[in-house]
Formats: sequence, C-alpha cells, structure tokens
Amino acid sequence: MEIKLAAKQQEAIRQACQQKMLVITGGPGVGKTTLVRSILEIFTAKGLKCVLAAPTGRAAKRLAETTGRTAKTIHRLLEFDPATGEFKRNQQNPLKGDLFVLDEVSMVDVVLGHQFLRAVPSDACVILVGDVDQLPSVGPGSVLADLISSGVVPVVRLTEIFRQAAESEIVTAAYAINQGRMPELKSRDGSDFYFIEAQEPEAIQDLIVRLVKERIPKRFGFDPKTDIQVLSPMNRSLLGARNLNQVLQTALNPGDGGPEVQRFGWTFRIGDRVIQTENDYNRDVFNGDLGVIEKINRIEQDMVVNFEGRQVEYDFGDLDELALAYVLSIHKSQGSEFPCVVIPLHTQHYMMLQRNLLYTAVTRGKKLVVLVGTKKALGMAVRRQDTSQRYTALRGRLEGMCNENRQGVPHS
Repeated sequence: MEIKLAAKQQEAIRQACQQKMLVITGGPGVGKTTLVRSILEIFTAKGLKCVLAAPTGRAAKRLAETTGRTAKTIHRLLEFDPATGEFKRNQQNPLKGDLFVLDEVSMVDVVLGHQFLRAVPSDACVILVGDVDQLPSVGPGSVLADLISSGVVPVVRLTEIFRQAAESEIVTAAYAINQGRMPELKSRDGSDFYFIEAQEPEAIQDLIVRLVKERIPKRFGFDPKTDIQVLSPMNRSLLGARNLNQVLQTALNPGDGGPEVQRFGWTFRIGDRVIQTENDYNRDVFNGDLGVIEKINRIEQDMVVNFEGRQVEYDFGDLDELALAYVLSIHKSQGSEFPCVVIPLHTQHYMMLQRNLLYTAVTRGKKLVVLVGTKKALGMAVRRQDTSQRYTALRGRLEGMCNENRQGVPHS
C-alpha cells in the first residue's frame, strides 16, 4: 500500500538517512507511527539490521504491534542481570544493529538513557521517538526535553494532524488541553470524547461505577473488564486509584464464594485485573505489566496470573508485587493505550491537577474518553503547567561538548 507522507515526515526520513541521531516528537494523530514504519522499511530494504525498544513491556508490545516487528524493553535488550544488578550489554559488549529505534522516550530517565546509549555500537544510528508534552519520567532527569532544548541533536517536531485523527474529538481535546484551552464539552452524537459533570466525590464515584459496569458497555459495546480503564490523577482520596479499585472490584467481580486471598491490603479473586508493580526478572514480568488472575490455590498457597497469554505463578508471600488494576494512576498508564478511558476529576486531586497529567491521561484512550467530575477541577488542570523544575546537567553538558567541538578543544 502506497503511503503519502507530509512534508515534515519526508524531512524526517531525509534526516534519518543522514544523521547519526534524530529525535522525532509530536502529539497524537501526527503520524509518528507511519513515519517510523517508513524509516524501518527503508533501512531494511538496504539490508540493515533494525532494533526496536521501549521503556516498559506494554510500550514495547504496542511498538511491536504498530510496526509488525519485534520490540523489547530496554532491560531485556540490554540483558539486565538481576544477580549483579548490571547490564550485560555496555560499551565493552555493545549491542548488534545498524538502526536503533527507542519509543516513548519521555518515560526514559537519565540513568536508563545512559545505559541504553552506551550499549549502542558507535557506527549505528539512533532514532528517539516520544511526545515531549507528556509527563516526564518517574526517575531522575528530563532526557527527551533536554535533548530537544539543547539544540545539539537534530529534532523533527511533527505538527500536522492527519484528517482521520483530526475527526477524533479525543485528539482535538488533547491539543486544546496541551495549549492551555478548555476542550469542547458539548458532545455530539457519535463523539469519542465526553465530559459528565458531577460535583460531590461520592456522586462521581457512583457515576464511574455505573459508567464502567452498565452505561459504556451498553452504548459502545466495550467489555468492562478488558476494554475500559479508569485512570485517576492520584492514589489516595475517595477518588484515588486505591479506593476506586476496591469499589470497582466489588461491582465487577464480587467473588460469589469462589477462592480468594487477602494479602498486603488487597483482596485478590479469580478474574481480577492486576498490575505488576515492580520488575521481577526471575518471573520475567515487569513494572506496569497487566494481567488477569486465573487460579488461586489456598492449599498450595499460590496464585496464577495470565499476562497476555503467559501464565505466571506467585506464592502468596510474593503478592506484594501485585495490585488491582481496574483503576491505574495516570503515571502508571504511561506508554499504554486502552480502547476506553474514564478519568475522574475533582479538587480532591488538587496537588496533581496539571496540564501534562491530564494531557497524558486523555491521550491514553484510543476509541473513547470520558471525563467525570467538576468543571472547576478540569479548568485547574488545563491552566496549571508543571512548574516544578528538574535540575539536570544533560542539556548543559551537551551544549558544552558542542561548543568544545566547534572550537576544536579536546574533551574527555
């Protein structure tokens, strides 16, 4: 199938074929995926080896699905050894490949970014892809933002929203939020973006349960257990991820007398959606991986979780690695996409109501996004930029090295 590329995409391909390193950034609907696929086809046609990676398992899976190629987490690619806490791939034992594509770079902290780049062979090309307007990494640094602002690395910022994406009110709302404007709240029939107003936290909680259990499945056909993901700005409070998880578990999976286990503040039941909360290299499951509980054996004291077709066994004593996942914090949802996303917004979330947080949440929804809460909270989130400054040295070091190179000064 012939792909028609926009001018900026064509420029990005020219840069990718000429530069050792390139940053591609842009919001939803601007064709980052199409561009990456095109670049990969060109390099592959030349007989060059392309290597794809992302910071999390879900982001790597999404990259593999959109490109039709194998993609790994950075930890798997660099062959992390849990026994030593070191990566087997490094400067002395570099990776093999001609082109390295790293997706969702906004999630990469400075430590992981350093480990990745030092393992890339010196004669290879690197393309870094991400949306710089999303939340920064949980770990230290602002790798993507620093690379872009330094002016040292070539950057292609895609801005043209393609027609099909422009027809999506999710995309339209996301760009309005990112520009500090209130999204259009009067939804038309057939819309994929809705705002439902409710004032009190208890009313918002009850409305979310009805939406997830009844209204959205009935109107749009989404499965409440597999297609609908609630994303909360924070973990604590009545409308936080922890409480809403327990409320939705009661509504969607009450147990009905089947086996269950109570550990570490959670009650786990067969059929529950769960999230892995830390990297477990022995089980080969990683922070952010989502699964469904398939078996609970109270006699053997173990539990089996299905992670997208792979069954993983846990002793009851290891269940501190798992949490319910009917509701995720917005931070935990980064790098993932869901058919339907429901987002509570209330002034209870005051500390977390910021533009990049809401923008990140809205862009997690592929087919439907529903905001539930107060216009006041929505307005706060739209207006407030993240003013917390991250003190990093990356930009300064890049600029310093660039200036030294221009002046012919040798550096270590």
